[in-house]
This record gives sequence, structure tokens and C-alpha cells, in this order.
Amino acid sequence: MIKQAKKQLLMAAAMATLGLTASASFAKDVVVDAKGEVPYVIDARNVVARSGFDLCWRTGYWTPAAAANTMAGELPVGCECDKDVVPQEKCVAAAAPAAGSKAAAPAAVAPVAEKVKLAADALFEFDKAVLLPAGKSKLDDLAAKAKNVKLEVILAVGHTDRIGGDAYNQKLSEKRAAAVKTYLVGKGVEANRVYTEGKGEKQPVTTGKCTNLGKESGKNKKLVECLQPDRRVEIEVIGTK
Repeated sequence: MIKQAKKQLLMAAAMATLGLTASASFAKDVVVDAKGEVPYVIDARNVVARSGFDLCWRTGYWTPAAAANTMAGELPVGCECDKDVVPQEKCVAAAAPAAGSKAAAPAAVAPVAEKVKLAADALFEFDKAVLLPAGKSKLDDLAAKAKNVKLEVILAVGHTDRIGGDAYNQKLSEKRAAAVKTYLVGKGVEANRVYTEGKGEKQPVTTGKCTNLGKESGKNKKLVECLQPDRRVEIEVIGTK
């Protein structure tokens, strides 16, 4: 409790220094875990703080998963702060407001999002995590687009095909996503604005295809070519204009 109280006081001080405002729409307390690690700045009243642009102020613990799982009443905090990140089904209220109840506060300016799916083979050599010149060029374009918005976050998720072991593919997908982040940071994107994740071979887009093509091997050219769509990096830029 002492640790949590100290954390709240520090956050309140940060609000005062940065000129943040409290979000009136968060009428219910934000649930804080035992470590006091929350994805958004909260004040001593347990209310989420907003910037002068009415955007929820994030802490260093922010991730899409934290936004979706830190609760404010019956709904995740991210339903109010990051609607484009939290699954819509998590943001459905259990019941409609009672007649005559106070109307909800006006919604903040909706973030704009652009999702780009880049073939991993266009970014990296097969089975590698070092960016190719053509891949760098594509990320240059992405970094330029990010400068045209008030950037909230860039999500980079790496995927692989099914060739190879699960653990190996998981690490490869993480390394590729990390390589994308490193390059974007080198182009001026703030490191704490880029979130990376590796899905390994868990989310193929060729499900039900590429069967009966022979040995499951990287040397099987027909199989490698058929599974090409699975080898990808999905990058989403979220911000406000």
C-alpha cells in the first residue's frame, strides 16, 4: 500500500509538471496490480491523466496487452484511451446506462491508424533477421509517414512460416520485429513509441494450403515458395492528425 501511494503521488507530481488534466470519463477507480505497474499515468484519486490534447498519458509499462487488461470498473482502461488497440469485444458494457443517468464525456479525437503488411522476404533474406537494402527503403517510407501524424505508437509484429522448430521460429520472429524497431529508432522515431512482438508460426495465413508438397525443409523450394505469405512483418502506425 505504501509503495502504491508513493507511486500515485509521483504521478500526481508529474501531472502538475507536465500540465496534464484528469479524465472525467473515468468515474471508476483504475485497478492497480501488486507491483503498481499501470500502463497509464494516474493521480492520487486513481484517475487517468490526459494531455492538453485530451490523450491518455502513458507510462513506461504501456503495452497493448496492458491497455487491454488493466481495468477501470468493468472495462479495460484502453477502451477509452486506445480503442484501436484493445479488441472491440472487450469494450462492450455489461448493460446500457440507466435512464436519466449522466451522459458520458465527449470522446477524444479518434486516433488514425495505418496498417502495413510487409513480406518478410522483402525485408530480410530467408531465415535471417538482417534488413536488406530494399527493406530499409520500405521502412524509410514508413518513418516518413509517421512524421505526418502526432505519433502514439508503432506496433511491429513478426511472423514466420512453419518450417523449423516452434522455439526457433519464435525467436526469429522476435529478432525481425526488433530489427524493424532498431531501424525506425535510427530514423528518429522515439524508442518508447515502438512496440514489438513475435508470433512465430502461430498465425499463418496459408492455413489449409501448402500440403503434400514433400519434405518440411527450407531446401524444399516449392514449399518455401508456397509458405511465403506466412513470412511477414505487420506494422501499424497509430497517431492523431
